[in-house]
Amino acid sequence: MMLFFAGAAFAGNYNKVPAGDQEYAACVTYSNKKYDGGNAKSPIAGQTKAEAWCTCLWNETPNDFTGGLAQYAESSKGKAVKATCETYSNWK
Repeated sequence: MMLFFAGAAFAGNYNKVPAGDQEYAACVTYSNKKYDGGNAKSPIAGQTKAEAWCTCLWNETPNDFTGGLAQYAESSKGKAVKATCETYSNWK
């Protein structure tokens, strides 16, 4: 199953985050405050590393999660998603 998600990440086939999505915006803000390098260019055209990471999280995080996207990625349940999204955004 993880192979499928990793393949989707490398293919760049993620759904576009709807404009004004609050979870996504909070993820970008949180990640830029907590981590270094989020404003650097990502391999995804038109996105910073934080934006690409949060786009991946928005798509990969289960719908029934609680809390913020970045906080989910930092949890034990979100560990695999975090690794996938770090690779997708080239942000390790």
